[in-house]
Amino acid sequence: MNLVIDEGNTLIKVAVYDRGKQQFFESFEKDNFQQQFLARVPLQGCTHAIIATVVAEAEERFSFLSSLVNHCVMMSAQTPVPFINRYATPHSLGIDRIALVAGAVNRFPQHNTLIIDAGTCLTFDFVNKKNEYLGGAIAPGIAMRLKAMHHFTSKLPLISEQDFDNQKFIGTNTQDCMLSGVYNNIVCEIDGVIAQYTQKYPDLTTILTGGNQIYLEKRIKNRIFAGSFVLLEGLNAILEYQKQL
Repeated sequence: MNLVIDEGNTLIKVAVYDRGKQQFFESFEKDNFQQQFLARVPLQGCTHAIIATVVAEAEERFSFLSSLVNHCVMMSAQTPVPFINRYATPHSLGIDRIALVAGAVNRFPQHNTLIIDAGTCLTFDFVNKKNEYLGGAIAPGIAMRLKAMHHFTSKLPLISEQDFDNQKFIGTNTQDCMLSGVYNNIVCEIDGVIAQYTQKYPDLTTILTGGNQIYLEKRIKNRIFAGSFVLLEGLNAILEYQKQL
């Protein structure tokens, strides 16, 4: 079985996979992570592990795992992956985007696939039916747009991410105007990008994932596959690929 760990800016997500099926998942706070992990994660049968982190110098946090599993991979831009990377600057490609592409290839092999990750940033990544990753786009996410309006003006308030009725596109107060501007424009942006890709790749498959997926999936007009575990599935696919090398 495989132990898969994804450390983000605020939480650490842990999953256990057995022959491609998720057997366990839980999110942990970073404080006292090792103690929480050892108390709650079922490690019996786990022989391999992969760790992806956006935090610099995070190896020490996970060093205890080397005594619990036989083989542990710390994900990096140099880690072998189950697709062909055509990105012009692979050393600068975020490991979260690498894992998402691996997850897309695992779910839809030999498809023209657009992966949309609605998180801190709104990212678009494209892999073609030859399993070649070509690149994509990066834009500000929901929270970043809300914070930017507050930061770069003197009177607009700081608003947190929250659900918003997209039928109420005409804001009747300042907060609703800001939410309408952010949410409705992101939805139009996503639909517009999907339309651009579909024009070139009519058989396009689109995946939506990320922390803000829940706010957006019902608003997007185009047909999409929504999935919360694409990144973790991708890390597991990378680990399985490593076993074959």
